Amino acid sequence: MFVVRYALLLLVTLSAVGQQAPVKRERFQNSEVLYDWVSNGRAENLRTFVTRPKNAAGKVPVIFFVGWLSCDSMEYPDGETDGFGALILRLIDQSGYATVRMDKPGVGESQGNCAQADFNSELQGWRAAFDSMSKYQFLDSNQVIVLGMSNGGGFSPLVTRGRPVRGYIAASSWGRTWYEHMIEHERRRLMAAGKPAAEINDGVKAFTQFYDLYLNQGMTPGQAIAPHPEWKHLWYDAPDGQYGRPAAFYQQLQSLNLGRVWQSVNAPVLVVYGTGDTVMSRADSDAIAEIVNGVHPGAARNYVVERMNHLFEIDKKFDDALVPEVLTWMKETLAVSPRTSEN
Repeated sequence: MFVVRYALLLLVTLSAVGQQAPVKRERFQNSEVLYDWVSNGRAENLRTFVTRPKNAAGKVPVIFFVGWLSCDSMEYPDGETDGFGALILRLIDQSGYATVRMDKPGVGESQGNCAQADFNSELQGWRAAFDSMSKYQFLDSNQVIVLGMSNGGGFSPLVTRGRPVRGYIAASSWGRTWYEHMIEHERRRLMAAGKPAAEINDGVKAFTQFYDLYLNQGMTPGQAIAPHPEWKHLWYDAPDGQYGRPAAFYQQLQSLNLGRVWQSVNAPVLVVYGTGDTVMSRADSDAIAEIVNGVHPGAARNYVVERMNHLFEIDKKFDDALVPEVLTWMKETLAVSPRTSEN
């Protein structure tokens, strides 16, 4: 009898192991979610999330989201777990527009390894996701707004490859070289840590040399530090990468010419920045509007929120005024005839 019971228990256990738990998914009051795949240059399948307003008749405008630097999913089955998610989820349910998102390599259900994926392979995925919109009959390709958050806001025009869109939103983002961004970031980080002025000055001098070797000369952080043991105490991350991404990722960001990228944009731009942002600086953000307005005066607008942080939060709470502001800008932008090369 014991042998029979053991055999039955073993069969039940093996059966349970073979069954995968159901994937938890998002739920929206006003939208349905379509799950699909695109492929990057490495033949990795990347998960896409396409939402469609439930009461939509015919074609609808589209918000194409370009995500951040970290290896976090753009799917939020647990609701508003951070400010990025709050912005995404509220726009999906309140805009009346369709939306498109993608999980980068190695994130969520996407194939690959995010910790090893460089920027170029990630960009291939974003471009494939953008291209995939053409197969959905309910998406209006003439009414696309691209919304980039954090790192994604800086390079978002590269995703479209020059194809016309109705507008760009760059939120908590950057428009200079990655080297400039990091030097200023290191100064602000040392100041926030309460370091003496003399130590900050010495630290910034060392970081200017370190980031030149790392970002411009193609070394890993470990290789850059090896002949300079006096820098070792300054470095706070991995020897072969930073913030969970490989060194090549940031070297490829540094190789971008965002001045050229943004001066070629021929659409309205909304730049969102919070003065409490400790990740991107005001200069990082302002650069985008300055570049666009230098070519098309008045085409870019800065929306600055006092004390709002990188995740669109004020005092650890999502800024409820942000979504209405963004929706108003979107509706006004879509109501105006698109810009042409002659404008």
